[in-house]
Amino acid sequence: MRGITRSTVAAITAALLALTACSEQPTEVSSPSLLANRRPAPPSDGVTPQLVRQLAAQRGIGRLPQPPRVRPALVRLGRALAFDKILSGNHDVACTTCHLPAFETGDGRSLSVGAGGTGLGPDRVPPNGAFIPRNAPPLFDLGSMRHLFWDGRVEIDSHGHFHTPAGRQVTRAMTRVFEFGPLSAQGMFPVTARSEMRGQSGNELAAIPDSDNTAIWAGLMRRLGRIPKYREMFREAYPGVRFEDMNFAYASNAMAGFFVSRLTFTNSPWDRFLAGNDHALTPQQLAGAQTFLTLKCSLCHNGATLSDDKFHDVAVAQIGPGKGNGASTRDDFGRMNISGDEGDRYLFRTSPLRNVELTGPYGHDGAYSTLRSFVEHYSDSDVKLNSFDPTTLDPSLQSTFLNNSNDVLAQRDTLLKGVVLTDSIVTNLMNYMTALTDDRARNLNGLVPRRVPSGLPVDHP
Repeated sequence: MRGITRSTVAAITAALLALTACSEQPTEVSSPSLLANRRPAPPSDGVTPQLVRQLAAQRGIGRLPQPPRVRPALVRLGRALAFDKILSGNHDVACTTCHLPAFETGDGRSLSVGAGGTGLGPDRVPPNGAFIPRNAPPLFDLGSMRHLFWDGRVEIDSHGHFHTPAGRQVTRAMTRVFEFGPLSAQGMFPVTARSEMRGQSGNELAAIPDSDNTAIWAGLMRRLGRIPKYREMFREAYPGVRFEDMNFAYASNAMAGFFVSRLTFTNSPWDRFLAGNDHALTPQQLAGAQTFLTLKCSLCHNGATLSDDKFHDVAVAQIGPGKGNGASTRDDFGRMNISGDEGDRYLFRTSPLRNVELTGPYGHDGAYSTLRSFVEHYSDSDVKLNSFDPTTLDPSLQSTFLNNSNDVLAQRDTLLKGVVLTDSIVTNLMNYMTALTDDRARNLNGLVPRRVPSGLPVDHP
């Protein structure tokens, strides 16, 4: 243990013992003999960089790998496609309408507004009050995730096999195009969803049956093929492949290349700290890191992305139109809609925490407008859910609150049982999460192109 003092070793030992904080069961780095309800000691002057790095290592939390180099022609094509409304049925919405650079790749709304909406960001108005059922998740660092979307409906398994809602319609010829794992497939699905991009009527794509993804994708390629500049850009991005031989997987893969190249951020204070810079974190951030790593938070928020890439029921209030589940049809059963497993009801993917201070609202349906309110929700989460106040929501969503707390709590992750967070602990956690922000993520307006090949207007909030 070269370079670590005896006092630091003692501090590490004490912190490791505290890893059962608010826990009903011992963790992989704690003694089975510890009391189940043991609380962590508050951060003290004894916290050191060596201690925090040791705790992070125990949780498998390391630096985010540098992204692969993406050929510039692919980035240019992906950028154009991501901002071009040509991919929407009625030419009224782009992928980035709900993932705006001005809002750190979100839209500042609890629930997004897709096809037919007017305005941008928090001011966007839905057509006939119709919202998309879930919050628009940020696009940061997605190349490191195995499950995408809140329910993980696009994923790659341990054998390298892709699983998507389209089943065999995503052919081997398509998956051979994918260069960035499941992220390469992600862009194939918002374009097929009526509420998101395809629209209900008024265009040739809307007339295609919902189950025929192949026809929708072919229709989009016909649109792109009628624009000479796109044909040129596709040929440059995929040398040696004729445009006539391409399918929509080539477009989706290009957007993934753009996201990987421009939205992977690896230079947060936390990254610099893990790389050995003892002065990268403020004293408050360092103390907050110790708090985070000695609570249950890091049992799910771990790994380089600070997400276990798994699914949990964390007792989030249900708002919005839902996914057609339950007697009301306004419920959202989460992962169960994909797996068919009753045990997955109300489970949603653990959110990565990098740049999290920038990406509110929070929760699968954006029921919590601020990061602090969402962190506070984890303290006595059963009480918080039962007392959820819908008047904290945007007025247009207040009446959509669904009182399904008994059902949600019946499935609540057992890790949350007994978790109580004092105001000082919440403040420590908030301090830590500011260390997860890469300053380059704070202003993304440079990503927005002045024009796109279709000539359609580009959203500039």
